[in-house]
Amino acid sequence: MFRLVLALLAILSLAACGAEPKWASDEAVSRARYVHDGPPSITLFTVLSTKSGSGAHSGLLINGSERIMFDPAGTWHHPALPERNDVHFGITPKMVSFYIDYHARETYDVVEQTILVSPGVAELAMQRAKAYGAVPKAQCTASVSSILRGVPGFENLPSTWYPRKFMDAFAKLPGVTSRKITDDDADDNHGVLLVQVGDPRAQ
Repeated sequence: MFRLVLALLAILSLAACGAEPKWASDEAVSRARYVHDGPPSITLFTVLSTKSGSGAHSGLLINGSERIMFDPAGTWHHPALPERNDVHFGITPKMVSFYIDYHARETYDVVEQTILVSPGVAELAMQRAKAYGAVPKAQCTASVSSILRGVPGFENLPSTWYPRKFMDAFAKLPGVTSRKITDDDADDNHGVLLVQVGDPRAQ
C-alpha cells in the first residue's frame, strides 16, 4: 500500500511539472516568417523585480536567417504569432516592443542584453531553441542556459535556474550591449522608458 501511495505521488508530481506543448502548422509558420535586416545577434531579456531586484523571467531573441523569440514557460503571446512550444515566429520590431511592454510595468523592469554573433552561431542557437521543446513552469532560465551553453562563445555561461545570476554572467561576455527598460509611471500613456545602462536611473 505504501509503495502504491509513493507511485501515485510520483505520477502527480510529474504531471504538475509538465509543460503544455504547442505546434503551429507549417503554413502558419511560413506565413509569419520575418527576416530582420540587422546583423546576426542573440539578445537575452531578463525581467527583474523593482522591489527586490531579483530575477523573475528570462527570454531569448535570436536574429539569424529569421527572427524568433524563445519565451520559455512564459505567458506572453500574440494571436498573430504562431508558436511551436515556446518558440514564437514573426518577431518584427513591433512585436519586440510588444514583448518588452508586456513585461515592463510598475513592479518589473526589463534588462535587454545583445551580442553580435556569426550567422552560424545564430543558426545553431536558433535550432537548439526550436528543438528544446515545451518548458515547464519555473524553468525558463534553466532552458535558456542549456541552449546557450551548447553554442560556441557561450560555453562558460553558468547552468542555473536564476535569471539574475544568468544575466550577470551574460553581461561579462565580450561585446555585450545592455539597456534597462522601465515602465514610465509618470507617462499618462503608460509608455516604455528606455534607459541606457550606466545612466543613474538604471541603477
